Amino acid sequence: MKAKLAIVAVFLVALVVVVVFTLREREQGGAGKDPSAGAAAGSATLLASAKGKDPAAPAVTISMLYGTEKKDWVEDAAVSFAREHPEIRVTLIGKGSLEGEQAILDEKEKPTLFSPADSMIMNLLESDWQTKNKSNLVAPTGSEDAPQTLVITPLVFVAWEDRANALLKSGNTISWHTIHKAVQSPQGWPTVGGKADWGFVKLGHTDPTRSNSGVQALYLMSLEFYGKTGGLEVGDLLKPNYQSFVKDIEKGVQKFESSTGTFMTDMVRFGPSKYDISVVYENLAIAQIENAQGRWGNLKVYYPGITLWSDHPVALLQGDWVTSEQKQAARTWIAHLRSRAVQEKALAYGFRPGDPSVAIKTGDAQNPFTKMAPFGIRVDIPPVARAPEGTVVRNLLTFWTRSVGPR
Repeated sequence: MKAKLAIVAVFLVALVVVVVFTLREREQGGAGKDPSAGAAAGSATLLASAKGKDPAAPAVTISMLYGTEKKDWVEDAAVSFAREHPEIRVTLIGKGSLEGEQAILDEKEKPTLFSPADSMIMNLLESDWQTKNKSNLVAPTGSEDAPQTLVITPLVFVAWEDRANALLKSGNTISWHTIHKAVQSPQGWPTVGGKADWGFVKLGHTDPTRSNSGVQALYLMSLEFYGKTGGLEVGDLLKPNYQSFVKDIEKGVQKFESSTGTFMTDMVRFGPSKYDISVVYENLAIAQIENAQGRWGNLKVYYPGITLWSDHPVALLQGDWVTSEQKQAARTWIAHLRSRAVQEKALAYGFRPGDPSVAIKTGDAQNPFTKMAPFGIRVDIPPVARAPEGTVVRNLLTFWTRSVGPR
């Protein structure tokens, strides 16, 4: 009996020793493991503490719905951000700017941040949301979360040089009035000094109801008609002579594509048999124009007398679906996008940095604003029009749909 009790006692003592040893092993990161593992865990804890974050806590997830024109630049920035801020997870949702605006308005998308191609679309969302919900979705100018510019690029004409020279005979810049004269004439190109075998003028721009560059083109031809640099009013859109001017120009567009990149690619691929002159973003022209040289003659960039910035604003939305933790994380992401290193990278993608302290021209031989100068790319550009109010944009689209319509 005593022997049995002694055996039980020894067993209990051994069990206690095993439990104590196991607890110590867990506290020290585990016996038999690489000692650096425990050190790394400690470093992670210190780093998280320095950032005020619990290393075991889940990452804060934010989403940004953005215009796809800047897809490559945004995705590049997201990679470096993930390395620097593992405590924040960014979900990127790329859509056309107008499509994105409508998705938010319909609440099919509820992103933390919205970054369309330009302030016209931001103004449109602000106006549409206020009309529908009687509340502000975009923070007002001057507040902490008001829209901020990320990168910028102007709207330009891209034309085959011989066609452009014909359009330039009446002035120093290609104007919408000259395009109107050439398009509405039954004689086609000879009306403005072009060759008869060029046929009718073939203009390219996107569908304004589906693509931001199409809205910009429509707005710029409207401003030129009235001789304005901004301040277009809803009443201006109702005048018959203005409406006739726009409808005449739009006869030159054979098909309104949904993507600027699509018809720019077709312009390079098929040459002047499909497009004589097109309206595109400068950054897109930079990306494609070198591929066109030597195929159908010289393809060059021409800046209109008045242009418009695609200023790619980003806004932290004031929707009730955005938490305070997401707001703070979103501000960190915006700061990263506007950091000097990320802004400088925008140049490689053909964008002008949104930060005015970052130089456009650099000593880099591959800088597109130096390399593409022979194709018409300029650092200095003509006057830039002010973005219209959201109600003007909405009525401009309504007029176009009723009077021209997609085809």
